[in-house]
Amino acid sequence: MLFQFLGGLGLFLFSIKYMGDGLQKSAGNRLRDMLDRYTTNPVMGVLVGILVTVLMQSSSGTTVITVGLVSAGFMTLRQAIGVIMGANVGTTITAFIIGFDIGQFAYPLLAIGAVLLFFFKKNTVQNIGQIIFGLGGLFVGLELMSSGMKPLQELSSFMNMALHISEHSILGVIFGTIVTLVVQSSSATVGILQGLYGEGLMPLQGALPILFGDNIGTTITAVLASIGASVAARRAAATHVLFNVVGTFIFLLILPQFTLYIEWLAGVFGLESKMQIAFAHGTFNVVNTMIQLPLIGVWVYIVTKVIPGEDSGIEYKPRNLDPHFIETSPAIAIGQAKEEILRMGEYSVRGLEETFEYLKTGDKKYATTTLQYEEAINSLDKKITDYLVKVSVQPLSDTDSARHHVLLENVRDIERIGDHFENIVELIDYKAMNGVQLSELSITDLSEMFTLTIETVQKAILALDTSDHGLAMDVTKKEELIDQMERTFRKKHIHRLNLGECSAHAGIVFTDIVSNLERIGDHAVNIADAILEKH
Repeated sequence: MLFQFLGGLGLFLFSIKYMGDGLQKSAGNRLRDMLDRYTTNPVMGVLVGILVTVLMQSSSGTTVITVGLVSAGFMTLRQAIGVIMGANVGTTITAFIIGFDIGQFAYPLLAIGAVLLFFFKKNTVQNIGQIIFGLGGLFVGLELMSSGMKPLQELSSFMNMALHISEHSILGVIFGTIVTLVVQSSSATVGILQGLYGEGLMPLQGALPILFGDNIGTTITAVLASIGASVAARRAAATHVLFNVVGTFIFLLILPQFTLYIEWLAGVFGLESKMQIAFAHGTFNVVNTMIQLPLIGVWVYIVTKVIPGEDSGIEYKPRNLDPHFIETSPAIAIGQAKEEILRMGEYSVRGLEETFEYLKTGDKKYATTTLQYEEAINSLDKKITDYLVKVSVQPLSDTDSARHHVLLENVRDIERIGDHFENIVELIDYKAMNGVQLSELSITDLSEMFTLTIETVQKAILALDTSDHGLAMDVTKKEELIDQMERTFRKKHIHRLNLGECSAHAGIVFTDIVSNLERIGDHAVNIADAILEKH
């Protein structure tokens, strides 16, 4: 019985994910852009949260993306709360799918999905096949779980426990929360609950508190995603928890009336037991959203007080690129672009510092932060370049035209710095995964070169900000030292190889890191050269 149930649960979880992956591919994998672009207000956030969750078949997936976007500065806390509410509504769709009695078509669905997957090469058809196969697997998994639970009717200890939970609503909430924490999928635990109720293993009034607990348990994924993230991201995750806890409290207060309402619906529409749970799940989340949507401002205030601190998240969005200046005052628009490029430069310095820490400590948190800085640089690069291209259409003075050209070059150089420190992170990852050990002398050499490279980039960005000729000259001198270091360290590395003090794999990692640092120095001097040419 246990093996059959666990096997069914495993198949159900796999099928939900497989179907969700197919839906995401069919949607063009633009879910993050959808969340970024169309969440201008909380109501739009709710609608987008519903749509994205239906496409992903995972409210946890939607909330994790949302937490990431908040952490990255793409989305405000107020916008995120709306999306999280919408995600809770969107996840109820799975319960309705389960509620329809189409389990008899499960095997034909698997067959059709398999044919589309194995006999067609077109991506669109493959995605549809994945969706259909996942849907079939979902119902086979449910059938296995349901069959596995049938013998529980004869187990007096289980029936006593179910009766005990039915009499104590709080126990039902705790039980639902814990099961969802373990399974990491509210869709799966709602499916299990539909099976238990469908087999007559518990009354409706006992099943509903478990359903409420399922909604609390699903928040753990967002909480885990927010650990180590920005203050705003932690606040978004906390809001997700509070939203479901408050909703559960409200519905526990009206549990007898809510039970009567579901029984009335079942009588009027002739709902099967599984569909009764689906309607209860949908009603809970829709009504909870309607009650709490006007209170978003209150939630923002509360979580800001509960989780204090200044948000130090990395902002992916530009702060200064006002489109109105493009036509009215191109000179000011160029100045605004420069401000954003300086922020890109600041991120490049921080990214290099985090990369250096990752090399020294091997702590993955530094790698994660480094890649966030690189992603932010790429995002700003695209936005700034697009902005400057629009400015170029306007009539510009000779001076502004020269500034415009230099800034486009600066953007490219800073973006390439980000690419190079991303390469270094990948090399350190390779070192860790393959057990490659760098000698102490190698680490000392790399530390010396890293320190000099960070100083060079810092001075290049400061020179860009101040147009200081002396600073720009200093950058060129430091870059010459970096070039000299690269030649010296390569020779020392060959000497260590000949003496057997260094393995071939370690040598590859060492020389590739040195090469990337040398290229970063080249991009820093390109920024300085543009300043020297003006004097």
